[in-house]
Amino acid sequence: MSLNRSLEGPVRQVPLVLQVSERFRAQIESGAWPRGSRIPGENQLASELGVSRGTVREALRSLSLTGLLEPRVGDGTYVRATNEISGVLVRDELSASLTHVLDARAGIEAAAARLAAQHADPASLTPLSDALEARGAALAAGDLDAFVAVDTDFHRGVVVASGNPLLLRLYDALAEVLAESIRETATIPEDHRILDAHVDVLDAIRAGDPEAASQASYALIEAVKVAGSGQ
Repeated sequence: MSLNRSLEGPVRQVPLVLQVSERFRAQIESGAWPRGSRIPGENQLASELGVSRGTVREALRSLSLTGLLEPRVGDGTYVRATNEISGVLVRDELSASLTHVLDARAGIEAAAARLAAQHADPASLTPLSDALEARGAALAAGDLDAFVAVDTDFHRGVVVASGNPLLLRLYDALAEVLAESIRETATIPEDHRILDAHVDVLDAIRAGDPEAASQASYALIEAVKVAGSGQ
């Protein structure tokens, strides 16, 4: 059978419910509907899109099944996650164990640090240096929200420096769960072992030592665990 013959036949239109659900997904991914926010009600959405309330309800239900949305009886529907991977983690409570999340972070970040050290591109390390400096400023100011944000930037920056787009995509897919682990373990003042470990990661990458960079990343997560246990 020729390729042209295999493509013969009518082209089916995308079902309306799927079109509407994709519109809603775009709202979530763009940040127009931020994580944790309550989205407009069914009547408003149906009116804005010119579709039936039933169509809107089915579209919302499909996104709830993937974990992107969370319906709350008597309170509306809220954005639970911005992508299906983190949505599944939250929906199935697979991220409930902080230790499991930290172990997953260690694996991803150690692999990224090893690759970053192999490249040792000075330009890619500037954001890491900037993030460490910003961490220090946030600590000095006692600003926990700013501290969590710049610490998250540092860890993502290590993955960016790896030069592996697939690794970065995986990291970004898990970003919400990983960022939450940073928030749960962040403290002001910070345990000196954690700050030292961040510096060790950057120094090893800058030195072009893949093995040291990988070990430093694992050691950083272990320092977080130890500090969190109060040892």
